[in-house]
Amino acid sequence: MKNVLAAFVVGLLFALGLGISGMTQPQKVIGFLDMDAWDPSLIFVMIGAVGIHALFYPLIIKRNKPVLDDKFYIPENKSVTAALVAGAFIFGVGWAIGGFCPGPAIVSLASGQSSAFIFVAMMLLGMTVYYGFAKLFPHEK
Repeated sequence: MKNVLAAFVVGLLFALGLGISGMTQPQKVIGFLDMDAWDPSLIFVMIGAVGIHALFYPLIIKRNKPVLDDKFYIPENKSVTAALVAGAFIFGVGWAIGGFCPGPAIVSLASGQSSAFIFVAMMLLGMTVYYGFAKLFPHEK
């Protein structure tokens, strides 16, 4: 139960951060990608997030285990595969077309934006297609 409560609180803080920074508005992403009327606010949000991570991650990982679990779950696979590159490309295209990445899209569902519902539906469709392909073509190692 503590894990569920912690996940809820962290998700709520993430959602508040996205909302306060304006990252739930696709216009922010489009403004970042538009070189004619460039809006640099997205890069400041990224710098803030990366800075906080860079500051606290080394301190957290020094612990023997997380506060609410028995071990850290850190990805160990560092290889760049064709599937990873293809997935990153599809993610970027979806982000540029929809103006959302998954977190802000899910947070934006609460605002009732139809574009958020369409994006999340397409994201779920993409995940379903991915799992279908993953069964047919196992991952590269």
